[in-house]
Amino acid sequence: MTTALFQDSLDGKRIVVVGAGSHIGRALARTASAAGAELILAGPDADRLAATASTLPRPARIQPTDLTDEDSIRALAEAAGSVDHLVSTAAVPANGPVHDLVLADVHKAFAAKVFGPLLLAKHLAGRMNEGGSLTFFSGVAAWRPAPERVVMATTNGALSFLVEALAVELAPLRVNAVSPGIVDSGAWDRLGQDKEAFLRGVAGRNPARRTGTPDDVVRSVLYAMGNPFVTGTVLHVDGGARLV
Repeated sequence: MTTALFQDSLDGKRIVVVGAGSHIGRALARTASAAGAELILAGPDADRLAATASTLPRPARIQPTDLTDEDSIRALAEAAGSVDHLVSTAAVPANGPVHDLVLADVHKAFAAKVFGPLLLAKHLAGRMNEGGSLTFFSGVAAWRPAPERVVMATTNGALSFLVEALAVELAPLRVNAVSPGIVDSGAWDRLGQDKEAFLRGVAGRNPARRTGTPDDVVRSVLYAMGNPFVTGTVLHVDGGARLV
């Protein structure tokens, strides 16, 4: 992925990436590090964060963080110090029929997508440098709900409203969301031999006629961080999936 467009905006900037231990968070960390950013990698699994750090062209700090624990989020903020941008890709699934849902799992899903971002804003907004931003991850499920995805649709939808409210209250700090569709990031590898057929089906339905890549999503995050006139916005990176 070409980073030249964002080189000036990221060189020397301190960026906190929550969810840096997997998939899109890892791809974002690699791109931002290559563009000169100073990274703080956060997430629940220290080993996965270390694995991401080992792939980066520049040294990065690791801060294990539990979005269900406000003390852990407070510790992240204190460790980070002054910050230019924060991105959270965090998500915890709680899928299944409504009558089978376990409340503890629902709480974890809301912690990752709603409560956690709210607390990240609470503890890090005051540490943001001029021109700073918060970028969170919603998802196409909020606009295309499906059976057994009630919690996913609700948490992603709530996050989209949260960024609007935060953008107003925390102004001039900018707050946005990126909403991916189906992205071949590695998350679908669990399907095994069925993965390729699944992705072909998704591509056939999307107006863009393809599935997404991590680079597609990373470009949108960089845009949200780098454009000073974008705030309170959900950037849909779903190939038009929400429309069909």
